[in-house]
Amino acid sequence: MKCEVRVVVVGAGVAGLTTAVVLAEVGALVHVIAEQVPGVTSLAAGAVWGPYLVEPKDKVDQWGQRSLEIFRKLAEDPSTGVRLTSGIEASRTAEAPPEWATTLPGFRPCEPAELPAGFSAGYRFMVPLIDMPTYLAYLLRRLDAAGGTVERRRLVSLADAGPAALIVNCTGLGAQELVPDHDLRPIRGQHVVVTNPGLTEFFSEDTGLSQDLLCFYPHGDTVVLGGTALDGEGSLAPDEKAAVGILARCVEVEPRLAKARVLEHRLGARPTRAMVRVEAEWAEDGTVVVHNYGHGGAGVTLSWGCAEEAASFLAADRADRP
Repeated sequence: MKCEVRVVVVGAGVAGLTTAVVLAEVGALVHVIAEQVPGVTSLAAGAVWGPYLVEPKDKVDQWGQRSLEIFRKLAEDPSTGVRLTSGIEASRTAEAPPEWATTLPGFRPCEPAELPAGFSAGYRFMVPLIDMPTYLAYLLRRLDAAGGTVERRRLVSLADAGPAALIVNCTGLGAQELVPDHDLRPIRGQHVVVTNPGLTEFFSEDTGLSQDLLCFYPHGDTVVLGGTALDGEGSLAPDEKAAVGILARCVEVEPRLAKARVLEHRLGARPTRAMVRVEAEWAEDGTVVVHNYGHGGAGVTLSWGCAEEAASFLAADRADRP
């Protein structure tokens, strides 16, 4: 049903583009404003579905499950960059699997022979794996097909987004200044992209709160190797020492990666706060401002669920108005 109201979405990472698609496909006149299209932090993601280290748990479970449902459908179309992939998450300390993992298709504990040296436990499951450059390009095509428009521009304030019935703030780390939200902080992440020596399954280590991560995600001809999680650091300059460490950790688990050629480095600053923020407030001029940010490293995982909740404020506002 067409609603024919102007909506501005600020930000063009995975949260912003997904929200824009949801709103445009229910008939809103959607205009996206962002300095970077698509957002660099989303481009740098691995990316695999998994609601890691984000709160509040009850909402995260809802948002994550809704997104999982949609990603499974998207995996039926190779052009989306989404595919269902089997792989292993392992631990060196025999940690119990998270509750969400036990519900995934193919979930089972690993046999000892399946685990790399040094790992004491692990589990196998099938999950959506997302090639982010391909996927974000797909979202932009889908937004265009629904009549949405995109403008590359840096905003000084949310009020500069112009007249709109609804403004959706999906600026990620940019919300520090635009809101302002001083509870938001960056967690710097770095990935190394290499040629694929024949990997078809993903691998990740449950490293807890360590700043040194270990994961690799195959995407056809390439593999994304990770990673880092430097709390409080937002620089996007490549760190060669960190890249060497990422490669060494991944090669130790998968020796075939030793012969892979490095193609590029991807860096992002995960927008992190104690609680993901999806809520509405009313500006002095009566404009509804919906915030959808603070997803940390789970932006892709929560993207569709959060986008649908953000979009629901448009219908609620229209119902409340005389």
